[in-house]
Amino acid sequence: MQKLKKTIEKIGTVDEKSMKEAKKRQDSLTKPLESLGVLEELSIMVAGITKNPMPEIKDKVIVTMAGDHGVVEEGVSAYPQEVTPQMVYNFVNGGAGINVLARHIGARVVVVDMGVAADIENPKVVNRKTGYGTRNMAKGPAMTREEAIKSIESGINVFENELRNGVDIVGVGDMGIGNTTPSSAITAVITGEPVERVTGRGTGVNARLFENKIKVIKKAIKLNKPDPKDPIDVLSKVGGFEIGGMTGIYLAGAANHIPIVIDGFISGAAALLAYQLEPKVKNYLIASHCSVEVGHKIILDYMGLRPLLNLNLRLGEGTGAALGINLVEAGCKILTEMATFASAGVSEKREE
Repeated sequence: MQKLKKTIEKIGTVDEKSMKEAKKRQDSLTKPLESLGVLEELSIMVAGITKNPMPEIKDKVIVTMAGDHGVVEEGVSAYPQEVTPQMVYNFVNGGAGINVLARHIGARVVVVDMGVAADIENPKVVNRKTGYGTRNMAKGPAMTREEAIKSIESGINVFENELRNGVDIVGVGDMGIGNTTPSSAITAVITGEPVERVTGRGTGVNARLFENKIKVIKKAIKLNKPDPKDPIDVLSKVGGFEIGGMTGIYLAGAANHIPIVIDGFISGAAALLAYQLEPKVKNYLIASHCSVEVGHKIILDYMGLRPLLNLNLRLGEGTGAALGINLVEAGCKILTEMATFASAGVSEKREE
């Protein structure tokens, strides 16, 4: 708990001075004022986060966290649980969607076993296994409070270890069969929205499985009574180990003044927990896209975040975050590499 407490205490405000300097430079570049819209906003935001009016995005990292969920025994997923470890091996072998998009943007992928229900024997996988999958939240708490804290602190440790290798921006992704179910539960509890409104079909479940999924989530919430004012209690009652790990990444990124890019719904549920633990985290978060999963928009609206893209994505893994990182880097390059009117010898707009 000390690790978590110290990390939260380190999260401060962004640097207004650097943002003002970045804005001043953006307004002096060879273009009409604010003509690059959100790209300009992103560069100014990153200037404030990093306390650098001329920020560079070189070391790009996507952390993909994997974990299994006991609730899959309730028939909430169209895929079997053994897909989780199979996909972890696919990640480290470079064959998944996230690997393709990470190569495209020049990012490194860090794969973390937070709680896969199988032994992962590969030196390329970071082992932070809290347990062999969570327990079935429809029959009792998914994990103990101690396990929930451990999962968050493991995420913090993963980030701090990567920081030694260089991190200018981090994207947060997930893998875990059945993890839209705990994410829906987390979203319903914290936002106060009805379960039906925040629950989507996940990985292509049919109408019968979908109705069952809603019933299971309602049952778990009624049984476990997670406290919406206590995000650690929510995580322990209905969450997942990888969701806790991602929560730790958000907190550690903010504590170290690094911009953090949210991926989809599960990544968003973790961001929601981090936001509840320390609202100042919001100033360090960039929403890459809005997922097809209905609960994702509710999460982003609750935190007051505007997604950069809407591409009907629902894969997870950090794929949307990779695309978002690409846009953030583009905005920073505009700020730092584009000529000013003065340096280019271009006449500025006449005063009216």
